[in-house]
Amino acid sequence: MRKIMASLDVGSDTVKLVVGEVYKKKLNILAIAESNSQGVKKGIVENQNQLIYGIKDVITKCESIIGLKIKQMIVSVPSNEAAFKIVEGTISIDNPDQVIEGTDVIKAFKTAIKTYRDETMEYITLMPTGFSLSDGRIVKDPKGLTSTTLTVRGVLVSTPKINIYPILDCLDKLNIEVLDITLDAIGDYFEIRNKDIDKQLGALINIGSDKTTLSIFNKGVITNSKIIGIGGKNIENDLSYLYKISLTDSKYLKEKISVASMKNAQESEIIEIENANKEILQLTQKDITQVVNSRIEEILNLCKKEINYLTKKQISYIIFTGGLTECRDFIIPLEEIFGKTAKVGVIEEIGARDNKYSSCLGLLKFYAATAELKNKDYSIFTIEEQQELSGADLGTQEESVVSKLFGYIFNN
Repeated sequence: MRKIMASLDVGSDTVKLVVGEVYKKKLNILAIAESNSQGVKKGIVENQNQLIYGIKDVITKCESIIGLKIKQMIVSVPSNEAAFKIVEGTISIDNPDQVIEGTDVIKAFKTAIKTYRDETMEYITLMPTGFSLSDGRIVKDPKGLTSTTLTVRGVLVSTPKINIYPILDCLDKLNIEVLDITLDAIGDYFEIRNKDIDKQLGALINIGSDKTTLSIFNKGVITNSKIIGIGGKNIENDLSYLYKISLTDSKYLKEKISVASMKNAQESEIIEIENANKEILQLTQKDITQVVNSRIEEILNLCKKEINYLTKKQISYIIFTGGLTECRDFIIPLEEIFGKTAKVGVIEEIGARDNKYSSCLGLLKFYAATAELKNKDYSIFTIEEQQELSGADLGTQEESVVSKLFGYIFNN
């Protein structure tokens, strides 16, 4: 069975949906869509009816690309006030040959989760740090090994219910089944991870629309996080207020005209734009960049300060992601404030090479890794639907699903 899943990321600026297949630990995008997000502020849903419209729009767009109905998905939720607790659980291996199976891993997870419960919070996921066997061995994946007992130790991630239930209510009204939920920061990590950082302690920072999420990961496991209530939207507000222009125009100036550093800002590049007083303004790239750069430096300095509060240990890497990191020359103020330790994450998947998709893409990889650990097969499509998706039995149709997919990918 092909491992096909859909992941939804509800942001304050956009709602994003990705349908992808993980094959040999590589993600292949089948469809991707985004829509304006309304009714959401700093990651928290304030108006479900407005949000439903955006979610329905991205589902419709993806369905039109793949030609199949999407009835199930996994969802990322904001890291606002998330909690992280070390837990441990032990079970006996009851099968006659005492070989550990995926079902045993699931039982160990459930046992560990039951050791800690906070009624004010909702359990999200358990990120294992390792499995212990009866002979003292500690392994990352115990399946297929022989032992009389299995102990899992890890970090239990939970979040306030207000972060989750409004999103679940929206999806329930759209008759969408939610298969799994996890933090947006965990999705970010699984998108940028590699063998080196999986062995190290570091910081991952996502600069979103109206908030910035800082997370600490130790050997691939999240241990702490912090939300800073400032992001790319603040730049748009600055430009709108300063020049008395619409937020639509200020967003265009931020994304299409500005650069992140004054070093490469050009006075010769000029754009004319009408303000609220019907006056035609002539703004240079340098004028616009001065506003953008000032706010970016403020965000970066706040991040640098907060990292010191999140961990007192020496960190090996600092990786930035999120939509604002796509601003041209972002690396210049980043290195001026953080030095060479800090990097900008790079998304390599064809069709989604933009850091605003990092949470959504990484969530698919996280789900695939978790399913592999539990030895669970999965797909949101039946075998018959997968055959249709592969182009089988479509010879009489004018345009197969495969041709649609290739058209989408090479247009993005």
